[in-house]
Amino acid sequence: MRLARPLVIIFSLTTLTVLLSLGYLVSRPRGPVLVEASFSLDAITPNADGDADLTSIAYRIRREARVSITLRAGDGTEYVFRNREIRPPGDYAVLFSGIVDGYTLPGETVNGTVEARLIPDGTYTWTITAEDTFTGRVDEATGTLSVQAGDSELPDLFEFTVSPSVFTPNQDGIDDRVEINVFVPKAAELSVFLIDEEGDSVFIPAFEGGRTPGEPGRHSFEYDGGIDNGSDPPPDGSYTVQVVAEDAEGQRVTRTAPLTIENGGVPFAEIVGQPTGDTVRFSSETVVLGDVLTFTLTVENYGDSPIRTTGPAPGYVYDQDELYSATGFYEESGVWRVGINCDTCLTDYPWRWALGTPETLTPIPDGEGTVHYYLMPGERAVVEGGIRLLNIVDARNPQNFWAGLIHEDVGIA
Repeated sequence: MRLARPLVIIFSLTTLTVLLSLGYLVSRPRGPVLVEASFSLDAITPNADGDADLTSIAYRIRREARVSITLRAGDGTEYVFRNREIRPPGDYAVLFSGIVDGYTLPGETVNGTVEARLIPDGTYTWTITAEDTFTGRVDEATGTLSVQAGDSELPDLFEFTVSPSVFTPNQDGIDDRVEINVFVPKAAELSVFLIDEEGDSVFIPAFEGGRTPGEPGRHSFEYDGGIDNGSDPPPDGSYTVQVVAEDAEGQRVTRTAPLTIENGGVPFAEIVGQPTGDTVRFSSETVVLGDVLTFTLTVENYGDSPIRTTGPAPGYVYDQDELYSATGFYEESGVWRVGINCDTCLTDYPWRWALGTPETLTPIPDGEGTVHYYLMPGERAVVEGGIRLLNIVDARNPQNFWAGLIHEDVGIA
């Protein structure tokens, strides 16, 4: 009887699989999975003084196995150092300083999440367990370890604040920076990260102040999204700010807080050049004393973020000796305004105008509910204004007038 070709192929593959499995079993070393296991010291004092702070754990497995290393206290409490981690056959060594997976003691209050912690002082029974991944055979070795004089104080995070909770990195002078304050009671290395929803993180450096890194006490961190260096900030969305405190013994405590990024982006705007004629159109090249010199120009927001502006509104006419601050609109960090300057001006751009009116601009409230007005990405604004010229400086007559787009406390476009 002849078998159909597909049945022959299936039978052959099945036979080959069985033969390979038998060959694998025959070729695998027989006997115990775990053949050697030891701790180099019987006692440690994990207090970062450089003397007996850690012990070396050595073991050898003959076949691939899931390896666990645990320590059991006299009261039965078990602490996990390694938990069923797959290891190929070979010799292994790892340093153990008394640090195990994080835990809290009964009745204990910890402000953060304990990720790694010293085991309490005491005498422990250590166990190294190896489970053969193919057969399930389990072998183990045990011994004793004494832990004394451990520096068990946690680098707990007594204080952790993130302000504001809604961050708008666009150089508009409002919520452009995130201030992060941390208080740790003992010497510890502090690290702060911004983590997105995909788990990718950005390191946030510490603010250089009176307290050096690693000292106990309050530490400050500041994050601008990279925008002050001309870099694009992270995309708008929901993020997590995480602080990690780790002491010299390796104990680690973390805390997290939510952070939302909105309206982020490097701001870009310009006075639009005209295809013909002057970019800034002044009313006249000759002005009679007491008359008004007017101008017209167009501003475009060609960036990805809104730009904030403030008054006085287009159309306002200044007396020559009047400054923009006299109108009640003082200089504001991050605000964009059109300014006019001249050869004999005593201050830079003494006459300034908003990029629109509340009716033509977009109102956006800040975190405290105060409404500010913005020229949105892709929008243009026609700005007009005037200066009533009341003084003549003979040494500079005629004199030049020119316009600038001012990003206050940042630069002039």
